[in-house]
Order: sequence, then C-alpha cells, then structure tokens
Amino acid sequence: MKRTLPEFGVLLPGIAGLIVLTVYLALLLQVESQTEIAALLVIAVVAALAATRFGVMPRIGRSFREFEGPFSLAIACAVLVMVAYFHEDHFILLLIATVIIYIIVTLGLNIQFGFVGMLNFAGAAFFGVGCYTAAVLTKNTPLPHLLILVIGGLMAAFIGSLLILPVLRTRGHYSAVITIAFGLLFKIFLEVNDVLGGPQGLHVDGMNVLGWEFNKNIEIGDDLEISFYVNYIIVGLLVLGLSFTLVRRLERSWIGLNLDAIRLDETAAACFGLNLIRWKVTAFTVGNFLIGMAGALYAMMVGFIAPTNFTFGDSLIMVSIVLLGGIGNPWGLVVATIILVIVPEKLQAIQEYRFLLFATMVMLMLLFRPEGLLPRPLRTYFPAWKPR
Repeated sequence: MKRTLPEFGVLLPGIAGLIVLTVYLALLLQVESQTEIAALLVIAVVAALAATRFGVMPRIGRSFREFEGPFSLAIACAVLVMVAYFHEDHFILLLIATVIIYIIVTLGLNIQFGFVGMLNFAGAAFFGVGCYTAAVLTKNTPLPHLLILVIGGLMAAFIGSLLILPVLRTRGHYSAVITIAFGLLFKIFLEVNDVLGGPQGLHVDGMNVLGWEFNKNIEIGDDLEISFYVNYIIVGLLVLGLSFTLVRRLERSWIGLNLDAIRLDETAAACFGLNLIRWKVTAFTVGNFLIGMAGALYAMMVGFIAPTNFTFGDSLIMVSIVLLGGIGNPWGLVVATIILVIVPEKLQAIQEYRFLLFATMVMLMLLFRPEGLLPRPLRTYFPAWKPR
C-alpha cells in the first residue's frame, strides 16, 4: 500500500482532468447557440486560469508525464466515446476527424521546428502533395489505399528532400522565406496544371480496405446508421498513435539529443562533431512524411481537393498551432489544435475574421507566453530512469 497510494494520488488529477475535458468538449460540440458557445469558452478560460492559480494544472501535467502510455490509450477511448455519442452527426464527426489529421500534421512540423529549429512555412504545400498523390493514385492505379497513405508521405518527403538543398544554404529567417516561396509556387503550379485539375481541382476516391467502402454510412440493422466519418476517425487514431509514438521515441533518443543540440547552438554542435546537414535533412524528411501521410488521408475523406485548400494562410494556421501549444511539446499540439480548429467552426460570427484572430493570438502568445500554453518540459533522455 505504501507504493500504491502515492501512485494513485499522482494518477487521480489526470483522470479527473480527462473526464472534465471530455464532457466539456462534448458540450461544446453539441450546443448550437452562439451565446451558449461563448459562455462555454469564457468558462474554459476562467477554469484554466483558476486551475493554474491553485496548482491543479501542474498536478495534471505530472499525471500525464508519469503515466503517458495509459493516458494516451485513455484519450483514444475518450475520443471513441464521443464518436459513439455523435455517431449520426456528420458535421461534428468531420470536426473530430479534422482535429486528428491536423495533430498528425503539426507533429511533423514539431519535429522540424520544435526539435531541430527549422522554420517550415510550407506545411500546407506538403499537405497538398499528399492530397494530390492520393487523388492520382486512387483514380489511376489499383494500389491498396493503406499503401497510398504511405506513398503520400513518401512523396512529400521526396519533394522536401529537394527543397532542403536551398534551405541548407541559408539560416534563420532566410530559410523561412524559401519555404514561403515554395508554398506560393506550389499553389501556382496546381492552378496552371490541367493534368492535376487546374483551379477546378480533382475528385478523390474514398478509401477502400478489403472491400470496405469508407465513404458509405455504416448501417446496423434497420434502425441504426453510423456516419462514414467514423471509418476515417478510427484510421486517423491509428495513424496518430503511430506518429505520436515515433515523435516521442525520437525526442527521447540520441537522435532527439542531437536535434536539440543543433537547435540550441549550431556552432557549438558542429564543434562537437555533429553533422548538421545529416540531422536537418532527417528532421525535415521525417516531418514532411507525416504531413504528406495526413494529407493523403484527408483527401480520401473529403473526396475533393483544389489549390485553394493549400494556401499560405493554411500554413500559418499550422505554424500557429505549434506556437500556441508549446514549441517542442507534442501534448501541447493536441490542445492547440482543438482550440484553432473547433472554436472558429463553432463560433460562426468570427469565421470571416479567423485569420485576424490567429494573428492576434500568435502576437499575444509571443509577447506574454512565448513558451506556449503547455511549455515543453525538461527533455527525458533515459525514460526508464527516475531519481530516488
């Protein structure tokens, strides 16, 4: 009992926090009145400030750090519970699936920006590479659609390996400008390329796994019909679980140690013998692979893509999620993605001003909390070691 009770005391705040967050998100997704949505958002802000003020938030964070594996499974179960509750609501399930896909995208950006310090403002372009790869392959080849997800990631990684050549010859904001230019050129290339649909875009076939049509509603008996978005949520959760595990393993390994050293001081890292080019290429390639894979899944889910889906503004949203959540902290991406994807969709009054809202939020975060909502804790290199 001496060992069990302290562990339960550490675990309890995390369990309570997860239950409260699940119920709150279900309420936020369910209500339609703009007044009620605004009231829920105010309650969330007040509750977060109070939890921070009275030391509840650090205790929840400790629970997640010390029991990360069980809480990861618990979060997936919480998502499935919400999916079961909203099983017929296409719009809400689309929002949940979009959140999952955007978390995968920002995990890739987190490897580049949060670990090695490479700014990538072409996230939407690499996302688009995965989307168009899925559109072309699902229409013209008999390849298994799960394999097409991987090919979408590989194609984005390949295009990124070409872009990395000029990026490596520059540093700081100059390399960021190169990624901005690539994002703009990618959109123009799509608009003038009639083979890829030009400005009208392309139709994308839905995912099919062993004869199971993902874009058809699931009918159970005569009375129960489940939205087809549930199929993509389940696949998205599996891809997200693998991606999250990969990112955490990278962070806690000697590879993550090298990436951190380069981000903190490239000159010192080079003096100690680290190959800067090798590790930058590794981070950029792995990050773009995750982004492209998410793009392929998104394309098959929505069924239609066009150049307007991959603008510089979309790249800014992705970068904003990384900044808001906490640079280098994968858990912060989950919170920030929920805020920046769900809130603008529910608050229709701010739809036209969402980019203004995002810009203002980023400026305020950089001024008053540059480390983000959930700052990255001290890195763990030996995950099994704990001080006595």
